[in-house]
Amino acid sequence: MRAWPLLLLALAASAAEPDPRRSGRDTMSPALRTLQADDAQHPAQLALALGRELWGAGARSCAGCHGEPEALRGAATRYPAWDQGLLDLPGRIQRCRVRHQQQPAWAPEAEPLLALAALVAQQSRGLPLQPPRGAALDEAAARGRHLYTTRIGALNLSCAQCHDERAGLRLGGSLIPQGHVDDYPVYRLEWQDLGSLQRRLRGCLSGVRAGVRDWDSAELLALEVYLSRRSAGMVMQPPGVRP
Repeated sequence: MRAWPLLLLALAASAAEPDPRRSGRDTMSPALRTLQADDAQHPAQLALALGRELWGAGARSCAGCHGEPEALRGAATRYPAWDQGLLDLPGRIQRCRVRHQQQPAWAPEAEPLLALAALVAQQSRGLPLQPPRGAALDEAAARGRHLYTTRIGALNLSCAQCHDERAGLRLGGSLIPQGHVDDYPVYRLEWQDLGSLQRRLRGCLSGVRAGVRDWDSAELLALEVYLSRRSAGMVMQPPGVRP
């Protein structure tokens, strides 16, 4: 009986420990944090407006199946998912477009695809990432973790060396973030455009002088699965703004 108070104290102390993970938005300048938090100034507003326009367009519209975008609150917290293969959120939108709307798929990073992805993701603001589980997803996460920790490219660097070991330091004057995925898609000032997580991953591969994987490749999707689990429980605020 005497052990119970000590156990409860230990559990309480453990629960009180702060989460060491930090969202990329938490490491930005005050000006950029304000920009992301203020919908009136957010640089992705035009994309979100396009997404709403597309949502109700056409004889077989998104609205025809799902109602208002707000009905999909929480959906973006559960990607990537497994449905006859790995799908991230843009991949799900592409599948709906091809199978249900009977329209040709958009090109990767096409403006309408990103606009709809941003609109759907926005509905999950304030909710924690809750990546799904399952044998196929567990296998993908293991592959993604291997890719994340393996040195690659002419610079012989791994993702983990930057975003785990050197997070908070500076590279070329820029702060190295922990690399969490709670705000995608994001508007990067570097791009002057909205972009997906795959675009960011491809940019990192290019940055370490490694072979850049194809869009929707098994490797990129596996990395997305691992990164979503690495960020699990973190509160989403998409679309993000990044330098």
